[in-house]
Amino acid sequence: MSKRILFLSFLSIFALSFSRKTETIKIKAIKVQTPFNMPAVKYPDFTGVKRFSIVDFGAVLGDKIKNSKAIAAAIDQANRENGGIVVVPEGQWLTGKIQLKSNVNLHLNRGAVLLFSEDPNDYLPAVHSSWEGMECYNYAPLIYAYQCKNIAITGEGEVKAKMEIWKTWFARPKAHMESIKRLYNLAAAYSPIEDRQMVNDTAHLRPQFIQFNRCENVLLEGITITNSPFWTIHPYLSKNVVIRKLKVYAHGHNNDGVDPEMSENVLIEDCVFDQGDDAIAIKSGRNPEGWRLKTPSKNIVIRNCLVKNGHQLVAIGSELSGGIENVLVENCEVNDGAKLNHLIFIKTNERMGGYVRNIYAKNINAGKIDLGILGIETNVLYQWKDLVPTVEVRLTPISNIVLDNVKAREVKFISRILGEKTLPVKNVSLKNVSAEKVTESEDIHQNVVAFTSKK
Repeated sequence: MSKRILFLSFLSIFALSFSRKTETIKIKAIKVQTPFNMPAVKYPDFTGVKRFSIVDFGAVLGDKIKNSKAIAAAIDQANRENGGIVVVPEGQWLTGKIQLKSNVNLHLNRGAVLLFSEDPNDYLPAVHSSWEGMECYNYAPLIYAYQCKNIAITGEGEVKAKMEIWKTWFARPKAHMESIKRLYNLAAAYSPIEDRQMVNDTAHLRPQFIQFNRCENVLLEGITITNSPFWTIHPYLSKNVVIRKLKVYAHGHNNDGVDPEMSENVLIEDCVFDQGDDAIAIKSGRNPEGWRLKTPSKNIVIRNCLVKNGHQLVAIGSELSGGIENVLVENCEVNDGAKLNHLIFIKTNERMGGYVRNIYAKNINAGKIDLGILGIETNVLYQWKDLVPTVEVRLTPISNIVLDNVKAREVKFISRILGEKTLPVKNVSLKNVSAEKVTESEDIHQNVVAFTSKK
């Protein structure tokens, strides 16, 4: 063979190899118009990257064999190749915990169901997580990502939690209360996280369904989420999170839809929430945890969402010791049959400290609300009131709350604001906020400075 032919053959092989090369992960950004200064929200784009079917790694259809190892192997391979889409085909696939890695998109095809085991042992060993605003080692979230960058969960399929065991943990017997009391005291003493081991026979601290822990550039799009042991979606100490076009149904205890905690640059849009607790609850750590980590939740936009059920459209707190600022809620709707307490509820207590400022809500419609449109309360302690004493008093400054064009069919009140005498709530503005029927009083206020209301 001549040198010319050899050279041309080499060029052909090189060209074919180059043509088969997969794309690298791109980073896109969404610029959102807000009344505060907010950078564009970044998220990963996996268009054109290599795909890895879990079947090729040994996954088996059905509800008998757990596919945890096969899914983990596919994730490992995608991560090793610096980016890939792990594909879950149509059908039901039983699994235990799934741990994502950087540059990986877990993609569920239409008709695919990832069915998560109810066996707590499938979520061990314990991982660095949190419980109600306090860091600890606990059961792994059903889908967990820790210190990852450029990750996604996408598709038209479903992730579903089996609840046979978890639902028996909804109760809070004495042993459980003693465990969370121990965790509270460990946090108050600034104990190392490694010393806060909360997995035992009686603590029963349920794991979150999906937790992005200390992650950056996260996309969660298109899937259906059914049931959850605890909080459903938990972006924790994360930056640049896009959550869109989800259908979330979870009616167990503490089943919030999304809980952004100590996270920034978060966009939640075009989602449907049907919850047993708050649709969205923004948090930033409990007591010393928020003071220690010093990371507020900020630059959070919630738009074009529908709430079919839930305690609040948006709750802020009560875990807010790191501070919460720059939140916009717009163009959302709440079904008339929803069991809603408030549209916007800001809650704190004398132990939290932190701050709340620059909260905006506009263009929201709701049916009957059990309580009212806006609630602000500064003495919300729930089970903690008698469980543990106040270690240190830190009040929460609350200011710059703006509602515009918010309507409901029936409420007990338009606004109820219960501030502290020594630290009143400041600068609350309601414009075109109304209900067709108010059964008690439009405004119930204590210790509020600079409140305005214009119809």
